[in-house]
Amino acid sequence: MEINETKKLENLEKIIGKYFNNPKSATKSEFYTAQIKINYYELGCVITNMIKMCILTIDNEGHIISSTNKKAVNVSLMLEMVLEMFPLNEFEMLGEINEIFIGDSHNSEEKR
Repeated sequence: MEINETKKLENLEKIIGKYFNNPKSATKSEFYTAQIKINYYELGCVITNMIKMCILTIDNEGHIISSTNKKAVNVSLMLEMVLEMFPLNEFEMLGEINEIFIGDSHNSEEKR
């Protein structure tokens, strides 16, 4: 049993190293990248609230400039920001960790 746990930890270290030890390469561009240092729960709340704001804006036609609404909300820009904030690399890592730990538990159940 200890050998199996050791292999799991070794695989976990490899996955974590692949995602967290590689600094993102800095590329010169005409755009600035904002770095937000918050935990994943807070990031999820921010993304959820931005999506809710977009839904409310569209439902209330806040994205349309009219005689009463001089300052329209740019929903496309908000959704682009949400896409930039979405932590796909981390979700990929969590998927691989899930395969190691959940996949192994399914294999051990099948052997019983």
